[in-house]
Amino acid sequence: MAKFVFIGAGSFGFTRNLVRDLLTFDNLSDAEIALVDINKQRLTFARRACEKLIAQGGYRAKVTATTQRRDVLKGADAVCVTILRGATSVWQHDILIPKKYGIDTNVGDTRGPSGIFRALRTIPEMVDIARDMEQLCPRAIMLNYTNPMAMLCHAMQSQTDIQLTGLCHSVQGTAAMLEGWLGLKPGQMDYQCAGINHMAWYLKLEHKGKDLYPKLKKIVASDKAIYNHEQVRNEMFLALGSYVTESSGHNSEYNWWFRKRPDLIKKYCTQGTGWNPGHYAYILKQYQQRDKSWQASAKEWLAQDKVPLGRGHEYAASIISAYMGGDIFEFNGNLCNDGLIDNLPSGACVEVPVVASRKGFHAIRVGHIPTACAPLTGLTAQIEMMAVEGCLRGDAELVYQAIAHDPLTAAKLSLQEARQMTKEMFRKNKKWLPQFKEVNL
Repeated sequence: MAKFVFIGAGSFGFTRNLVRDLLTFDNLSDAEIALVDINKQRLTFARRACEKLIAQGGYRAKVTATTQRRDVLKGADAVCVTILRGATSVWQHDILIPKKYGIDTNVGDTRGPSGIFRALRTIPEMVDIARDMEQLCPRAIMLNYTNPMAMLCHAMQSQTDIQLTGLCHSVQGTAAMLEGWLGLKPGQMDYQCAGINHMAWYLKLEHKGKDLYPKLKKIVASDKAIYNHEQVRNEMFLALGSYVTESSGHNSEYNWWFRKRPDLIKKYCTQGTGWNPGHYAYILKQYQQRDKSWQASAKEWLAQDKVPLGRGHEYAASIISAYMGGDIFEFNGNLCNDGLIDNLPSGACVEVPVVASRKGFHAIRVGHIPTACAPLTGLTAQIEMMAVEGCLRGDAELVYQAIAHDPLTAAKLSLQEARQMTKEMFRKNKKWLPQFKEVNL
């Protein structure tokens, strides 16, 4: 019997969907599913959801639940991680403090001052999970869904030897969006995508061997509805020549161009028709609302006579099936840049095509990303590496230097202002950052 562990299983909707997907594979349908969460109430709801899926599908799987991950990691074949270190009551200060200094943040979970402090809180816990796996299930793979994806994966990849990768929705989600714009059915487009998480670029877009980029550029430049759907990303595409993954809102805070003036925010980050054009604190507000309503939503889902059992679009179950001897599976994942992308920093966490099999993960060498995309992507990767090093060493000065190089921070603040902001963020996060013995900024 295969064994899969979900750490952070109290993420009710996400966990139930991943488990649902797992059970659709014949080689996984009799698995032992171990749920772990520090919130007992959320954990109970997640366990009940999994039991409902198993009963309705007539699967032979079994589910257990615990607040102690070490109790269930022994003998695991795969571990999925979806944790939030510090909850929204802590995360909100990552957004509020930069706002005082003029940095208007859309999401703040990936990079920039907000994403870096989220990483500082989360990296020690993630490294501890990976070290527990080294001891208790060294052959297991880890699939990480927790943000900030690149910094967390880089930290674990530099500190442990387990096979791990980070998974994100943006590559397949953006590909599906582009197929719709190009008039193609889902799955008809061939593509190659590489870069870093949330800043990967489609190096190739083809249909039956024909380059789709000329058609896409014409559509984006001439179709107002399509342009307005993703204003930031479409502006970047028209300027840089390659399409980037992740929403306009996310990408608006990763560069120098869109959030440095109120008029630019109004023009590019509030009028788009996509799911996340770039409003201030957009995802934080969604999480705060979800904190109030999750229990009612969980009860409503559990009260259904029948729940959907069909497979969704996440990669995790297909990867795990491949690792357990099923069909090999190609996906985009986050791995160490060991000769994969020549014009990004060696050792950085990069997002590249990966093949999963029973041997684990095999990354596909890409070579170069486009010249016009490399400066911003490379700088961002270097900043992420600096922030991780600062976290692991407990070096507050290095963390400040990483934040000072952040494109949006540099577009808004002087070096002294960036230092003062970083100092204030350290003070607010003091109880969550015991690795920083002294903060002399």
